[in-house]
Parts: sequence; C-alpha cells; structure tokens
Amino acid sequence: MSLSVGIVGLPNVGKSTLFNALLKKQAAYVANFPFATIEPNVGIVPVPDRRLDELAQVIKESERMNQLPPKVPATVEFLDIAGLIAGAHKGEGLGNKFLAHIRETNVVCHVLRVFTDPEIIREGSADPRSDFETVETELKLADLQTLEKQAEPKGTTSKEDAIRWRAVSKLREALQKGLPAREVELDEEEQKAARSLSLLTAKPILVALNVDEADLKQTEGSEERYSQELGVDRNQVVTICAKTEAELAELSPEEQGAYLKELGVGESGLEKLIQRAYATLGLINFLTAGTIEVRAWTIQKGTAAQQAAGVIHSDFEKNFIKADIVDFETFVKVNGWQSAREQGKVRSEGKEYLIQDGEVVEFKIGAA
Repeated sequence: MSLSVGIVGLPNVGKSTLFNALLKKQAAYVANFPFATIEPNVGIVPVPDRRLDELAQVIKESERMNQLPPKVPATVEFLDIAGLIAGAHKGEGLGNKFLAHIRETNVVCHVLRVFTDPEIIREGSADPRSDFETVETELKLADLQTLEKQAEPKGTTSKEDAIRWRAVSKLREALQKGLPAREVELDEEEQKAARSLSLLTAKPILVALNVDEADLKQTEGSEERYSQELGVDRNQVVTICAKTEAELAELSPEEQGAYLKELGVGESGLEKLIQRAYATLGLINFLTAGTIEVRAWTIQKGTAAQQAAGVIHSDFEKNFIKADIVDFETFVKVNGWQSAREQGKVRSEGKEYLIQDGEVVEFKIGAA
C-alpha cells in the first residue's frame, strides 16, 4: 500500500519550502506572496530506512556478488496543497479546487507558522492556534456542505440506505457543533458507509510546527505545549524547520549527519514527519532480501502473511503456501538466508501469521 500526505495550511507558513526540501529539489514554485502554488505539487519521497543498507551488504557477501543489490525503499507521496484562507469552502482563494485534492490523501498535515522571520509577509496568519482553527473550520464547513447534499431515503429503504443515513445524521449533527468527523463515534457498519462520503475531517491529522532553527533543540517542550493548545494527541505533533530542511537537502548524507549533530538534533524533520505519519496510520514495513533487490514493503499493522504477500503481487496472495521469516537483527548477525537456515533461525509461518515490523520475509508460492 502507499502512504499519501496532504500538506495544508494558510499562505506563507512554509508549506512549499518544506515540500521542496522533502523532494530534495526545487520542485514547487516558492514565492513570497499568496497562492504561489496553483496546482498541487506531487512528489514521491523515499522512506529513510537504514536497514536496507545492512541487508544489501549481507546479500552481497552471502551471495558472493560483485556489487550491492539495488535498494528499493518504501515511499510516501506528498501533496503540496495551495494555501487555504477563510472562505475556502465557498471558493475563496480557489479554495474549492484545493479542498478537492485533500480528499485523495490518507493523512492531512497542518503546517503552522511558529518561526519569527519578519521578512515573510503574513497572509491571514495570526498565531498557530488561530491558524490551525481557521483551516480546520474550512474543512468542517466543506464537510457540512457534503453532508447537507445527502438526501434522506423515502419510503421502503434497504438496510444499507438506512445505515448510511444514520451515519450521515450523526456526522452532520456533530459537525454543526464544531466537531471533526474523526471524533464522531460510529459503529462498524456506519464507518463503512461513511467512507464513501470522503469527508475531509474524517482523515487523521499531523501538525508540523515550522519553527526557527534555534528552537530545534526545544522540540519536546514545543510539541507538548502545542498539542495541549490545539487539542491534538502529542504523538501527532512534530517540530520542523523548513528552512533547515531545505539546507539539509543540498548536503551529502555525511554532511547532513554532521550538520544535524552541530544543531544538536538526532534526525531530520523528514524522518520525524514520516515516522509520525506511519504511527498515526498504524503502518509498518516488512523487508525482502535477495540478489535482485532488497526492499521495504508497507502494510497495515496486524496484516496476515497471506495478505502481506499480496502487496508484492496479487498472485502471491492467491497461491500462498507459507512465509519463511527471520528477524532483521538475526538475519544480519548470521549473514543471510543460507546461514540462517543452517542454524535453524528461519521460522515457517502460515497464512494467518501477523507480519511484524522489520521482519525479513521470503514467501513460498505454489503454481498458478
């Protein structure tokens, strides 16, 4: 499965600067005025995973290869969505067009301006809390428009129509009170019916605090403070400095490490943002390792082995026999598949086994 993150916020809060840094190139048009971004810029960003480097080295040595096998990381799709303003749900600032793009994403990342640069003009931005509430309000109002267009079933109705209307009624009542759809309690049938509505506030959110570089050493305090102010779970708030990320993007991996150490931080904003997105959506990666490639595959936590095989290819799921599995640390320690099998470190699991994060997996597939 793929992970898609929509980057939203008021104009001039650092969204496009962050996006450019994520892509490690100036892919989005950044300008110091509102609506510099007219179409949503889409970029596929590799998920940093140091385990692939170790796996590639193990495969090279254990298989006596002349060079490292290709490394294929998992990826995240980022959508840089143009700055929203009050009235976006009615089309202000081309808002309707931009809101439609958010429906395509798995998670919405609110970028909030916490940095103090007076040279960057403010366009509707006042303070992080009110900025967050402005964008959230526009998303709620857009959802209310969607719900108010739903017609109540007349006469004899099917069970499905009744369930759908029950979900619509609950959601509409909650949104009229100012609650986002993600906080509305629906039963399993209602949740299934509500998915077809593609409500914007039903999506899980992240909050990226765009701070000054000097504030990167105080991330714990900032994240705790704003999680309380915004009423957002602490684990869904991440501190970044878009300007620093842009500078890091121009450096080699070695130089990036030295720069981060100089700043007194352990990892880049990109890594933290992706980690929080994975955690928010309950995603994990399993690994495959062979001479053709070493690769990370993204699945939902709690995915059974047979369904995980289908992420690689639908035929793998259909013709699944078993999954040979080695813990990542063990795989590296014993130096590959052959040694792992000789030492009895390989577990053979059936279709119901739940794949764990970081496990190295080889699926055994029957004939079609």
